[in-house]
Amino acid sequence: MLRKQFLKEHRSAKYQYLLLTGKLTKHLNQIDQEARKQVEILMEQMVKKQGATEELKAQDQMKWVRLMINIKSSAEEIVVKNTIYM
Repeated sequence: MLRKQFLKEHRSAKYQYLLLTGKLTKHLNQIDQEARKQVEILMEQMVKKQGATEELKAQDQMKWVRLMINIKSSAEEIVVKNTIYM
C-alpha cells in the first residue's frame, strides 16, 4: 500500500499507466515480494554482524529480543527507503 500511495502522489504518470494497462496489481505484488525478500536477507546479515545468536537468546532473552526488534526495524526502514520509495 505504501508503494501505491507513493506512485499516486509522486509518480502519477507511472501510476496511471499501470492502472490503465491493468498492470498495477502485478507491479504492487512484485514490489511486495521483493521487499519481503530484501528484509529477510538484510535481517540475516545484520543478525550475523550484531551477534544475535541462539547462545545469546539462551543467556539473555530480553537483550536478544531487543536486538532482534532493532534489526527488523532497521531492515524494514532500509527496504522501504530503497524499494518502495523509488
